[in-house]
Amino acid sequence: MGASNKQSALAIWISLISNIVLTVLKLSVGLLLGSQVLIADGVHNAGDIFATATALISMNISKRPADEDHPYGHGKAEVIGAAIVAIVLVLAGVYMGYHSVMALMEEPHHATLPVLIAAAVSLIWKQVLYVYTMRIGKRTGSSGLIATAYDHLADVYASLAAVIGIGLAMIGDRYDIHLLKYGDPIAGILVAYFVIKLAVHMGRNSIDVLMEKNIDDEQMNEIVNLVLSVPQVKRIDRIRAREHGFYIMVDVRVGIPAVLSIQQGHDISRQIKQKVMDRIGNVEEVLVHLNPWYPDEAT
Repeated sequence: MGASNKQSALAIWISLISNIVLTVLKLSVGLLLGSQVLIADGVHNAGDIFATATALISMNISKRPADEDHPYGHGKAEVIGAAIVAIVLVLAGVYMGYHSVMALMEEPHHATLPVLIAAAVSLIWKQVLYVYTMRIGKRTGSSGLIATAYDHLADVYASLAAVIGIGLAMIGDRYDIHLLKYGDPIAGILVAYFVIKLAVHMGRNSIDVLMEKNIDDEQMNEIVNLVLSVPQVKRIDRIRAREHGFYIMVDVRVGIPAVLSIQQGHDISRQIKQKVMDRIGNVEEVLVHLNPWYPDEAT
């Protein structure tokens, strides 16, 4: 677990520093050369700094052990952090969309090669960050890190649209095609759409976890099969499993032969718990309730 925490911490710090560097780059070039899409993308990156810092704080809180006030641990701090990231992305998307629409009402700025290069650098950088952060986020089961990865993906969309829009604007300038000269703000509108769409997806996932929605069917079926594979377990009366941030909590009621002793029932409970936790690494707790089972129930 210690190695996973270090990997998560390194990934989030790399994301934070990268967002700071890219914000300075985009805003400097955008303001200097009058690129609306690069300015909008730079403001989005400024929001990313706050979002990544939020993810970092929430990840640190989520790693705290259970205490008297929080007996189930602090795992949902990451989910709250992910929800905040989603809100920041929505605000950034609305900001970008508004200013891009306003830019359509004005005479277009001339697109230049430095603006195109800045957008291309951001595109490549963010794609690498997305792949790296998502891989570690899924490996460690970190909601905060996965939210940060989706934040990088929103930037990939933004930078790709910026590259296309700026490229079209440069073609419009060169060949005096008036419509293409508006490629920059049109790209900004597309960026806003994709960012808001991604934010809604992130927000929905966070709400699902906070509302304690069951885990996905594939993982639930795996847990069911593990429980039924334990000798003396005759049936599953009820099973529930929910995400609690970067780990999963499982509740299961099983039927075992009524003639078994309390000690035997206790041993079966421990075996169920151990089997599930050994096979599924991010299961933090398995609460087992035993019900009596009689042979005539099978007929």
